[in-house]
Amino acid sequence: MSNEVTTPPAAGPAWEAKHVYTMAVICLMVGLAIGYLFRGSQSAGAPGQSAADAQANARGSAQPSAAAGAMGGHMPSLEDMKRMADKKAAPLVEKLKGDPNNKDLLMQVGHIYEATHQFKEAAGYYDRALQTDPKNVAIRTAMASCLYYSNDVDGAIRQLQQALHYDPKDANSLFNLGLIKWQGKQDSQGALAAWRELLKTNPELSAERKATVQKLMAEVQTKGKSQTE
Repeated sequence: MSNEVTTPPAAGPAWEAKHVYTMAVICLMVGLAIGYLFRGSQSAGAPGQSAADAQANARGSAQPSAAAGAMGGHMPSLEDMKRMADKKAAPLVEKLKGDPNNKDLLMQVGHIYEATHQFKEAAGYYDRALQTDPKNVAIRTAMASCLYYSNDVDGAIRQLQQALHYDPKDANSLFNLGLIKWQGKQDSQGALAAWRELLKTNPELSAERKATVQKLMAEVQTKGKSQTE
């Protein structure tokens, strides 16, 4: 996983499908920004599997790059990706009819829809998974990402705050909370507070990851100074 940070644009009142698709390709497909820069200790998927690994496995051939190859080199539209996701998820959805509260199945379907940028559908499956395991921080982090990309900034923040209620030191939640407060709410002080808490409560972070957070903090502070001058 690369350590280059690509931050999403601030959430606007109404995003066009093309805007969401382009932004999601930049942020989600490289596994950065809103999502899984830091791997949490809890697994959102199968036992022994990190949230990032579970998401990567669920993506499979549903990734835009793989889909583009299957479509003669043309990048698929959101409608194309929706059809791909529905097809890939169909066997799992069928299993859910007989076992509607199966958290692992719900997470797998959620990952498929998230990877193909069907964020509202993904959030719905994550929400169902949370009903069976409300204290699962990794699921809440995944759901917060989908809510953010669905332009529900406040809902994303609520999910991350709830995750931090269960695990105040969770690096993913703190990192994403800072990004969403900065990009989605233009709350630079709230972003800095989240990232300071991240660095304070996670001293075991690698130097590279600490540098990533510190770089973002410096950028926020620099922009804040330029706006007050």
